[in-house]
Amino acid sequence: MCKRLYFIIFALLGISTINAQSSLAHEIGIMFGPVTFQSDYGERNNFDTNVANTGFGIGIIHFTNFSSNNNKEHFFSEHFKVRTEFSFTKTNLHHFGKWVSKNPPTLGVQRLKAMSGSTSTINLGPQLEFSPFMKIHDYENSPGSLSPYVSLGFLASYYSTKAKSSLGELGTIETTPLKYLTPSDGREHGYSTESNLVLSATAGAGVHYKLTNMSDLMFEARFQVFNSDWVDGLNPNKDIYKENKSNDSQVWFNAGYIYYLDF
Repeated sequence: MCKRLYFIIFALLGISTINAQSSLAHEIGIMFGPVTFQSDYGERNNFDTNVANTGFGIGIIHFTNFSSNNNKEHFFSEHFKVRTEFSFTKTNLHHFGKWVSKNPPTLGVQRLKAMSGSTSTINLGPQLEFSPFMKIHDYENSPGSLSPYVSLGFLASYYSTKAKSSLGELGTIETTPLKYLTPSDGREHGYSTESNLVLSATAGAGVHYKLTNMSDLMFEARFQVFNSDWVDGLNPNKDIYKENKSNDSQVWFNAGYIYYLDF
C-alpha cells in the first residue's frame, strides 16, 4: 500500500521535473478552509449533519502555466493550467437528524447518539484548470482583475478513520446499533477502524484575484468523491440497508495565496 503511494509521489515529482526543464512558467501556493464530509454519519441532505460534520483542510498547490513561451496564443495555452495538489483534511463525525432526535430516546437511539468517528485524508494528484473568460497573458498583466475558473481532476487519497462509542468498545449489542453489527463488504461489521489507499475524483469552481504582478488570491468550492464507502469508517451492508447507496464524499471551501516563481 505504501509502495503504491510512493510510486504516485515519485511519478508526479517526475512530471514536475520535466515541466521545469521545458522552461514553462510555474506558480506555487497554499490553500485552506472548511471541509464538510458527506458520509454514513447522520442524515444526508440534513442541515445539522452538513454543518456539524465539518472539519478543515490545508494544501500546497503547484501550477504549470503553458502560456509563458507561447507567442502564438493558442487557445489551450491561454486558458488552461495544470495544477498538482498535496493536501490534508480532517473531520470529526457524529450522528444528527431525525434518527437521533426521537423523544423519549429508545435504546437504539442512545447507541446511535453515543457513536462517533473521525477521518483524515492525505491527497495527491493533478487537476486541469480552465479559465474561460480571460486569457492568461491578459490576466497576468492586470492587477486587480478577476478570472473565474473550473477544474477537474483525480487524486490518490490515503485515509485513516476511527469509529468508537461513548458506551464502550464497539462490537457488542450494548454499544452498537444493529445495522452496524451486520457483516459488510468483506468486513466483520458495518464499521471499521482502518487506513487504506483509495482514488477520488474532484471538480471545482472558483475565482483568481490578481493581487500583484507576482501573486494571486484564490477562492474555491470543490467536490471530491471517493471510490470507497469506508473512508468515514461506516458502511452498513448495502444488500440489507438500501439507503446506504452512495460512496463517501466531501465539499471543500477554500481560500489561497499563489506566488509566481521567476526562473
